[in-house]
Order: sequence, then C-alpha cells, then structure tokens
Amino acid sequence: MESAEIVRRFLRFFEERGHTVVPSASLVAEDPTLLLVNAGMVPFKPYFLGQRKPPYPRATSAQKVIRTNDIDEVGKTTRHASFFQMLGNFSFGDYFKEDAIPFAWELLTKPQSEGGFGFAEDRLWATVYLDDDEALDIWHKKAGVPLERIQRRGLADNYWHMGVPGPGGPCTEIYYDRGPEYGREGGPVADETRYLEVWNNVFMQFQLGAVRGKEDFDIVGELPAKSVDTGMGLERMAAILQGVDNIYEIDTTYKILNRAAELTRTRYGRNHRSDVSLRVIADHMRAGVMLVGDGVIPSNEGRGYVLRRMLRRAIRNLRLLGAGEERYMHELTDVTISVMGRQYANLTVDAANIHTVIDAEEASFLGTLRTGTAIFDVAVEENKRKGSTTLSGAQAFQLHDTFGFPIDLTLEMASEQGLQVDEDGFRRLMAEQRAMAKADAAAKKTGNADISVFGDILEKSGKVDFLAYDHTSAEATVVGLLVEGANVPAVGAGSTVEVVLDRTPFYAEGGGQLSDQGVIRTDGAEVEIVDVQTPVAGLIVHRGKVKHGEIRIGDHAHAEVDVERRRAISRSHTATHLVHRGFRNALGESAAQAGSENSPGRFRFDFTAAGAVSPTVLRDVEDEVNAVLINDLKVNAFYTSQDEARAMGALALFGEKYGNEVRVVEVGDYSRELCGGTHVASSGQLGLVKVLGEGSIGAGVRRVEALVGIDAFRFLARESVLVSQLSEQLKTPKEELPERIDGIVTRLRTAEKELERLKSAQVLAVAGELAGQAGDLDGVSVVTHRAPDGTSADDLRKLALDVRGRFPSDRATVVVVAGVPSDRPVVVAVVNEAGRDRGLKAGRLVSVAAKTLGGGGGGKDDVAQGGGTRPEAIGDALRAVEESISSALS
Repeated sequence: MESAEIVRRFLRFFEERGHTVVPSASLVAEDPTLLLVNAGMVPFKPYFLGQRKPPYPRATSAQKVIRTNDIDEVGKTTRHASFFQMLGNFSFGDYFKEDAIPFAWELLTKPQSEGGFGFAEDRLWATVYLDDDEALDIWHKKAGVPLERIQRRGLADNYWHMGVPGPGGPCTEIYYDRGPEYGREGGPVADETRYLEVWNNVFMQFQLGAVRGKEDFDIVGELPAKSVDTGMGLERMAAILQGVDNIYEIDTTYKILNRAAELTRTRYGRNHRSDVSLRVIADHMRAGVMLVGDGVIPSNEGRGYVLRRMLRRAIRNLRLLGAGEERYMHELTDVTISVMGRQYANLTVDAANIHTVIDAEEASFLGTLRTGTAIFDVAVEENKRKGSTTLSGAQAFQLHDTFGFPIDLTLEMASEQGLQVDEDGFRRLMAEQRAMAKADAAAKKTGNADISVFGDILEKSGKVDFLAYDHTSAEATVVGLLVEGANVPAVGAGSTVEVVLDRTPFYAEGGGQLSDQGVIRTDGAEVEIVDVQTPVAGLIVHRGKVKHGEIRIGDHAHAEVDVERRRAISRSHTATHLVHRGFRNALGESAAQAGSENSPGRFRFDFTAAGAVSPTVLRDVEDEVNAVLINDLKVNAFYTSQDEARAMGALALFGEKYGNEVRVVEVGDYSRELCGGTHVASSGQLGLVKVLGEGSIGAGVRRVEALVGIDAFRFLARESVLVSQLSEQLKTPKEELPERIDGIVTRLRTAEKELERLKSAQVLAVAGELAGQAGDLDGVSVVTHRAPDGTSADDLRKLALDVRGRFPSDRATVVVVAGVPSDRPVVVAVVNEAGRDRGLKAGRLVSVAAKTLGGGGGGKDDVAQGGGTRPEAIGDALRAVEESISSALS
C-alpha cells in the first residue's frame, strides 16, 4: 500500500466519523516558541490550551513534521529521521479515551478490503501509563486485547509533552510485532526493534509549566477541557504495509536513496558506511525540499540554518560516496519532488523555485569545501613541519565553525594524509558552543505565547469587519483595550494602548505590506496609531499612544487612516507585482518572489535566482514595467477559489499559505497574483518606477530595491542635476561623460601609482645613510628612525628590511622605524639572526614601542609591526625601544 493511499484511508476513516479534514500546516510554525512544526498537534495547540475556540469539535490531518534533535543520528540507524509525516485525529473537549482507543483499534484491524489497514489482532500490543487503569480497562474490555499484551510504562515512554511549557498528559501506544526474526520476545518493554510503535494516543489533560526534561516538569493545572491528540507515523506504517524492514525502504524514501546510489555508483546494503551516507541523503533531501517548498531559504540562523545544515550534510555525504565536484542535487531534488508531489501538489507547482534555491546552495557549499580544503592543507603542512601526527581539536573546530567544514570530511582527509584528529578536543569545543546556544535558546523559551486575551475578545465581539479595501475612514465601536497584554476598561493620556474596533479601515501588516498609520478619535480622546497587527485570525489590533483624553470600552470611535501614506504604500505594492512579473518574463518562472517590503515610496523585492542579474536585465525590466504604467492598465481585485485562481495563471507567492477562497489582484493582462494587500486603481497612478540595483541576500536569493512615484522622480531629478554639474565642470557633453570620466580615472590611477613609486624610492633612498648612522649598544648595531608623515606601513616595513640587509649577517642588528601613514602611528621592528641569538626579539620591541604610542602590536621574532593612537609620542617610543635593548643585553 503506497504512502498516498495510507493517508487517504486514514483521513477518510475519521472524516466518516465526524472529523473535519484539515490540510497540513506549513512547516514554518506560527507558534513563536517553535522554530519549526515538530509534532502533528502543533497547529491545534491554541485549541488545546483554550487560547482560541476551535472551529470544529474534532479534526483529522496529515501533518508535515521536522525534528532536528537527533540530526547527527540520522542515517546511523534505520529509525532516526529528521522529516516525517504524522497522521492524527484530534478531539477538542469532544471525546476522550473511551472513543479514541476504539477508533485506533478499528482502523488498524479492519480488513483492507473494507478500508482499514488489515493488521492481525494477535500481533498488536498496547502500552499505558503506570497508573492509567482507565485506559487499560478500555483496551482489555472494549477492544478485547488480552492483559498479557498490555504493558505499563513510566514517564519516559508513556507521558507526552512538547519539551516546552504547554499541554501534555499520559498516553497509550500501539505496537506491531514484526516477528521473532526482528528480536526477542517480551513486548515493547523488551525490544522496540521487534515491536514497532505505530500509534500514540495522547490524552491531553494538563497544562505544564517549567519543562526541564522528558521526565522533569511541573503540572500547573488541568486544561479547560479533556482532549485527545493522536499520532500515527506515516513512514513506520508504510514500512509495515509495504513489507520492508525500515522507513528508508518505503516508496517515498527508497526512490531518493536509490537514485543517490545510482549517481554515485554505489549499492545500498553493501557496507555500513555507504548505507549511512545514502540514508542521510534520502532523509535530508525530503526534509530540504519540503522546507524550501514552505518558503524557507538557507541562511546562517534560525530555520534557514536548519535547512542549510541538512542540505550541506546531504552534499557532504554525496562527496563521501565519491561524487567529488559533481553536482547531483538537481537530480535528487527532481526525484524528491516526484515522489512527494503526489501528497503535496505545491512541490510540483513550485519545482523551478525549489531547484533554484537548492542548486544555489550546492554551488555555494562546493565553494566552501574548496576554501576549507585549502585551509586544511595549510594546517596539514604546519603539523608535518612540527613533526606532529595529529590535527588539534582547535584546528578541526575552526574548519567546522569558520568554514563550514564537516568533521567527518576532516577525519577522512586527515586519514589520507596519515594524520589523526583530536576528536575529543573537537567535541569538547563543540559541546561548549552547544551549551552556549542551548542556554541562549532556553532564555528565549518563554512558553506558549499567551494569545488567549485576543481569543477572548474575538469570541465575545466576533470577527472584525475589515473595510480597508474600500475605505480610509469609518465609524466604529471600541470593543477591546489592552495595556501590556492585559484587558483594561479605559486608558488615559500618555499611555501606550492596543485598541480593537468592531470594524476598521486600517490595513494590518501582512504580505510584505507595512501597516497603515493614522488616528482613532472618540468624544473624549485621540489615539495616534503607529502599527496595526493581526495576532489571531479575524482580529485586527491597532497599536498607538493616547494623545489626550481617555478612551473607554464601548466608546463610539472615528477611525481615520493617513491617506497619503496609504496611497504611497499601495503604489509600492502594485509596483512589486509588476516587477515580479517583469523578472519572470526576463529570467523565467523560476524567478519567484521570496519576500518583499512595501513602504511609502519605495519597496524591496526578493526573488529566487541562480546568480547575479545583469545591469542589462535590470534595465529591461525597468523599461517593461514603466511601459505598463504608460498604458495605464486597470487594477482589478476579486475573490475566487484557489484552484480557479491557479487555472487562470495567478501567481501564488513562494512559501505562502492560502485558504480555499483567495483574493486575486490583476493589472490588466500583464500581472495576476494572489494578494491580500491594497493597490492603486490603475497602473498609471504609480507615475514612475526606478530600480536602484540588486544584490545577494543568501544562496539562491537576490534582492532588488526600487523607488516609486514622486520618490522615483526626485531621485532622477537629483541624478540629472549631478550629471549637469559634472558636464559643466568637465566641459564635456552629457552623453560623453562616461568616456571622459573613465579617462580621468585611468590617468589618476596611473599618476597615483607613479607617485607611490617615487615616494617608495625616496623613502628607501635614505637606507644607506641610516645604516651608516647606526648606533652601537654592547656590540649590537641599532637604528631607530622616524619616517616622514604619509609614509605607508608597507614602505616602513621595506625600509626597515632594507637597512637591516646592509649589515653583515654576523653583526647583531636591530632596526626600528616609525611613521604616521594617515592619522595613527605605526612602528616596525626587524632583528637579524645574530641579534636574535643575543636575546633580542622584534615582537617584544614592537610591544614596548606600541605601548608608549597608546596601542599594541606584535609579530615574529624577526619582523613585527604595531601601532597606537598618539603620533606625538613617536620620539618617546623609539627611546623606549633603545632602553629595552640595553636592558635585554645587560
């Protein structure tokens, strides 16, 4: 039975039993305490906590999940995975143990011909929490499971929570006995390789406070209603129903693994080392494609770092399998989209964008590997020169932390060079880094963000009537006031407040568009609104400051938007749509929007692209967009179904989430996108769009910044004035300015080089004279000299070395030269070998001089350089060096 069919049967079973089928939420968690969705119940968490009223009493879903706790174990076993899918049925105070357990038992044991999964009853075992007699009785008396196949287990196994404050409770799990060939008798408590967990019924009863560990937490109290959260791992179920040994051999994983084996000319099952790499590749490709499909872009922090780490682990393991510099990620992405696209259609739709992002990350990491290899070679050479056979933990850690060089690759390459690696030292440094990161993360985990106060307002007052598309002012009633997150009946002058109205013309920040600003007036107060947000669906919250008077719940209010700001932002938003279409026309459909910000008079637009966009393309896109403005195309917005919108070619933004009903904004026949923002009435109202430039903001993602309307005109006006001034000053026609300026710059650079050459020659010309004036300190020739101001640090170094070279090699010699290249003094000291034999070291002498100059420095025993902040102290610094030499010699 294929994975897609398992999902279909599960959802249909529970839909027939009154459950609402809820599509999988994005892997990007809405919960601010979570980086990524790490459990099937995450999208329903506010309902379990009573923070929001559930729109249905029972639900069922197939949820995408990412867990990174055991990422280093992925591949080493056939049980660990970073990406999986959780099938679940949920009750929000509707039913509890007495129904949840029979539901699970029925679906598992019902014959496949009747829509079930057809498990033999005598191969199923159940576990319950230690003191959960109620669950045990239901299993035995209602489901008919013999007592000898029901086992009690403790907190570690049969109590569930998310690892952070939130809902939790005891659970009962169902295990499938795969047979004696997989392990020993005795049920799940004896062997969880033979007895494979397939279902977990969590009985949500308690609100947990401080969560210090799996078995160490505080129970704050009971949840508002007893609820059920169940989870059935799709991959484990597929392994059983498809008759394979593990999750890496099921339909949606093995095809990826097998393609990786073909590309690297490897065979799965031949040896443990290559099998580990193939499993890592298969798992991380699934996780990576799903994350990119949900709009995550590789970066060095947050969820972007999770994605980058997984993609790079996949690339590194391809290399371990012999891929070398070959680029295989495109083909592996292709097969991953193919196998997962049956369940997630957006992957097929966004295939070009996903390829662009992953291909760019592969190219970037291969460059990192080349750099890391060069650094590695230097470290190896240094160790061999010292006679060491072991790379230090610090060297390995630097390669990993600074250059992104995986430790496994360092170990492999060191072995090829006949060297070992101080793995203990490396892991100690890694542990220290993780401890700091963990402490930082713990400090940020404040538990589930308390949005219950907003949920209460929404439940009492209903959904806010949103008027922003058609109005910039409206009459309304104050239905909610909050100060520092707490409900209050009234707020006086000078206070910062959050105001909820029953209807509003204000646009809340979203879709890249900044929020409106303006004022809310009542008979007795005025509130200046600076921000508008939607903390929960259906509720719009205005944040601002009470300028005067007192605003109260129930007050009649007049809400008025800053119209000029709204119009300027609307122009920017419409311009973003046009630029998006322009880049797709120029670069292909892979140039998908990956973010934006629409501000008054300007916008930034992020899009996926394999590399830099040429100035010619930028100019062509700008010309095309401005031609649309001249044609003054009508801007139209309407609602339709998501399927109909896609059928008519409307662009859905990469990684965005949409409901069944969507709003489409079209600009004539030129642009058509799903969008919830505000726009102009016709393209001509934009006036002018000026693209300022583009640059990289990450692997596979570029950013364009542009001006709109009067801001664009003012920019061009300033540019025109500047060009006119240059033309007048250079006595050159405007159209000839580039050639004229290029000629001037070329001559200037030539003159600067000649000037530098003459200055260097002048500086070095005194070398013979300085050598002839050398002093003698106890048989050591000593030269101290202040060079003319403006002498570069490089010339100071050359002069010192030149003077030293004029003395016989057997004559102990010290040369110290100081100068002021710009505004800060620099000192250079050199000591020949005979001088070093007398105990004189250049680094020590520089430190003495630099300290007098108010700075620091150092270097090798033969050549050293330092500096400071006190140019007036150069004479004192040189005298201090002479004293230091005398002291050292005595």
